Amino acid sequence: MHKSERNLALADFLRKRRASLSPTEVGLPPGSRRRTPGLRREEVAQLANIGTSWYVWLEQGRDVHPSRQVMESLAQALRLTANERRHLFLLAGQPLPAPVLPSEECVSPTLQQMLDDLNPTPACVIGRRWDYLAWNKAADGVFAISEESPPYARNVVWHFFTNPTMREYFPHWEHMARGLLAEFRTTSTRYPGDVWFEELIEDLKQASPEFCRWWPHHDASNLVDSGKIIAHPALGHLEFRHLTLHVFNDPDIRVTVYIPDAQTRAKLQRFRTTEESVHREA
Repeated sequence: MHKSERNLALADFLRKRRASLSPTEVGLPPGSRRRTPGLRREEVAQLANIGTSWYVWLEQGRDVHPSRQVMESLAQALRLTANERRHLFLLAGQPLPAPVLPSEECVSPTLQQMLDDLNPTPACVIGRRWDYLAWNKAADGVFAISEESPPYARNVVWHFFTNPTMREYFPHWEHMARGLLAEFRTTSTRYPGDVWFEELIEDLKQASPEFCRWWPHHDASNLVDSGKIIAHPALGHLEFRHLTLHVFNDPDIRVTVYIPDAQTRAKLQRFRTTEESVHREA
């Protein structure tokens, strides 16, 4: 998209978003002499703390150069969602903004239903801090997710490096651990200054000699769609290919699906049948 086309697209986006908001939604009095729905241009400028003429030029598609601070103010004034905010910055030719992180991460009922429907294929949802947010029964049966490892009870990295069970489960534990650490490092660099990440990393250095030794190496991740071999105490030898998908409206949430080979699938199906039988008898 050329600069002129981007300016016109930005103008159109601002006009449509302004028209979709009512004064009461942004804390302004409704007024009684409005000829069209939505906010007035001067009201948006007031909410964003910028000049009215400057905002009018933006909506006219003029070749002005709004700063990052102006875009951030407009995003807040127009009550943009995370995806709308990213779109605004792209249209303005600004680097993508740092993500606005919610205080708590959650999984929608629809996403949980998808995990349950995938049984007996193990699947789970992992958040931006590498915490298990949701999983299905097959994933819990294979990876012992509900077996907590305080103080980071649901953290994937903490669980893998500090729970002795993981070394028994994975014959190639070191290879998996190095790959997991490299992927975790890539994620953590997206949130510089996040105290939570800093505390987890320091605690992992104290709790795991391997983590402490490998963390400075800056290895590149090699786990994309990779295989996993598990020596499960009850199910025996299991083999998977794992695939990670990102949720469109929340790219910090990842859905990981472990696709079994034929023999593993048969074992998981028998495990599911046994679990359902025990549940019915109870």
